[in-house]
Amino acid sequence: MKDTLDVVEERAMKPALKRGWRCRCPRCGTGRLFASFLKVEPNCMNCGQDLSGHRADDGPAYLTILIVGHLMAPLLHVAFVHWRPDPLVLATTFSIGCVALSLYLLPRLKGVVIAVQWAKYMHGFKQA
Repeated sequence: MKDTLDVVEERAMKPALKRGWRCRCPRCGTGRLFASFLKVEPNCMNCGQDLSGHRADDGPAYLTILIVGHLMAPLLHVAFVHWRPDPLVLATTFSIGCVALSLYLLPRLKGVVIAVQWAKYMHGFKQA
């Protein structure tokens, strides 16, 4: 028989992930998640959720590298085989593409990682 203190209210994962992808507070979806490019706000300005306890660490960077690598490597192969562009043009184009895609994905994936931690009561988001 479970103790009544062990019961934890489940948080909806899908809305939290969508809010994290939009770089919004995983709880309310209105407040900003980031104070700057990757610096997380200590508290949500709208609902007051404490966001300082997150532990995103290197997870978003690994996910970004994984996604960018799996998207750009096949494109690089196709471009080289079908069009045979000058190596400098190919390197420049794909370098710009990799950097742009990485800059787009990194904050969104960090928001998703923080949202997963919030929804699962992980790390600093444990229930009081």
